Amino acid sequence: MSKRLKALLTKVDTTKVYSLTDAVTNVKELVSAKFDETVELALNLNVDPRHADQMIRGSVVLPAGTGKIVRVAVFAKGLKMDEAKAAGADLVGNDDLVEQIQAGIINFDVLIATPDTMGLVGKIGRILGPKGLMPNPKVGTVTMDVTKAVNDAKGGQITYRVDKKGIIHAGIGKVSFSAEDLRANARTLMAAVNRQKPATAKGKYVITATISLTMSPGIKIDPMEMIDIRN
Repeated sequence: MSKRLKALLTKVDTTKVYSLTDAVTNVKELVSAKFDETVELALNLNVDPRHADQMIRGSVVLPAGTGKIVRVAVFAKGLKMDEAKAAGADLVGNDDLVEQIQAGIINFDVLIATPDTMGLVGKIGRILGPKGLMPNPKVGTVTMDVTKAVNDAKGGQITYRVDKKGIIHAGIGKVSFSAEDLRANARTLMAAVNRQKPATAKGKYVITATISLTMSPGIKIDPMEMIDIRN
């Protein structure tokens, strides 16, 4: 264990479960890196993602944003290309964008596609899929409302997905954010996850909840408080 981690652990009571407000306040005291660390929320849900109806996945726009500059590419045709450009997309195209991606040039963080271009996108699915860039209607990246999709992506939208162990990991901002903004972002994400609770999921929905920085130990949050967040 490094001296840095030992020093951070003296600031955290690993046996204690904190309220969301206290957890956010305390995690801001764990800064140890020379960069603006990401604040991460980890949720262990009582779901079995092997069952389709218990696969928790979606997207949500964080009210205080993510603190990141997001580059957005859009697959579109005709007037939708003009709409995407007007909305502020960094890259807009179709066949030319396919060729660019096939050449290994991926200068974007989020990819949006209109439904009529998904045939083109399918040609590069094997490239996009492993990078987590494949457009999906469930997270709002396959849509005819290009303006909203671009604005959401640049305005603080995050996507989340439960892994095979039932855990969701999501960045909810930067440690430089105010405690109020981090708390608002955490509540917004939690409300979205709670709305997706499967009817077939039995028992306590949130088993554990933890908040941490990129390079810090985690702070436990009261799971019952998180379960009760609806908006």
